[in-house]
Parts: sequence; C-alpha cells; structure tokens
Amino acid sequence: MRRITRDFILGMAVIVALLLALGAVPSYLQSGDPYYLTVTPTEGSGAVTTATNATAVDAGNLSAQRYPYTVEALDDVAGGGSGQSSAYYRGPIGIKGAFTHSPFDEYDALAQRYPSAVDGAAVRVTHQGVLYRLTVTQEV
Repeated sequence: MRRITRDFILGMAVIVALLLALGAVPSYLQSGDPYYLTVTPTEGSGAVTTATNATAVDAGNLSAQRYPYTVEALDDVAGGGSGQSSAYYRGPIGIKGAFTHSPFDEYDALAQRYPSAVDGAAVRVTHQGVLYRLTVTQEV
C-alpha cells in the first residue's frame, strides 16, 4: 500500500473516531440542573373531554426505544414510585442537545403527533386505564 493511501486511511479513521467520541461524550456530561419527564395522575379516564377538548395518548402504543423517558416515568409510577424518569442534564452551552435524546424531544414529539392531547404545558397520557399529565420538570 502506498504511503499516501495509508496516511489518508489513517486520517479518516482518526476523524471517524473523533466524531463518534463527540456523539458519545455529551451524554455523560452532568452539568447544570437535572430535567425529568414526570407523570402525575389526574381525574378522569382516557377519553377526557375538558374545556380544551383534549384526548389522551394511549401509552400502550408508545415504543420504549423511541420514548424511553416517557416509558420509564410511566413504569415508575405504576410501580409505586414518584413518576419521574431518569435525570437529563442539559449542559452549560447547549451543544449536548444536538447529540443526545432528551425529555424535551419526547415531549415535543408527543405534542406534535397528538395535538389534541396537549393540555397547557402537559400532554395527557393513559396507561393501564389511568389518566396522567406528562410534563418536563426541573429540579434545582
């Protein structure tokens, strides 16, 4: 193999390794205040009609791979916990958000996909026959 080809392949490998590290490292940074997806039980059933005429999202249709924070919060509350997902740290500059999945992404995806389930700053979700309000909360 010619030296220039070897150097080019080596340089490309270094660039790929750096890009992979740049994508993986931000998820391990824990600076700033933690954010959670939190579910709180509310009155009523899944097909709720309120002043905003909101209907709830059926959590049985949500994938744990696409909505890990939501599923984790629902599983936590079903198990007798506080109904919070694991913590997400936003980071000081905001670069982390471009490389990691966050509770904000899940909330926005649910709000866009199910606009009739949005109730103010929350999304109504049903899980095992119980109606919940799903919100992004911050602990200081």
